[in-house]
Amino acid sequence: MNYALVFRPEVREELNEAYRWYESQKRGLGDEFLDCVDEMLNRICLMPESYAIVYRDVRRAVVRRFPYAVYYRIVSSRVIVTAIFHSRRNPKSWQTRT
Repeated sequence: MNYALVFRPEVREELNEAYRWYESQKRGLGDEFLDCVDEMLNRICLMPESYAIVYRDVRRAVVRRFPYAVYYRIVSSRVIVTAIFHSRRNPKSWQTRT
């Protein structure tokens, strides 16, 4: 089954913020971060049920190389990304989005 990827509005700003921070650390690192996030999103779309439920019906997939995780829900044929979140942040801030 093909799943459509849907982002909550807050997710784009989280990605932009993380991208800018990594680029400020080293030129090109922001692109590497986005590549790793993109790779994880592709995996999620292929096998969304293979990742553990961590809160209500929200699942978490950890991004390779970076301390970020993708939090998402499966709703019919859609994968709704609720957050792309740094692992050290307080999880209550993304939990309010569910």
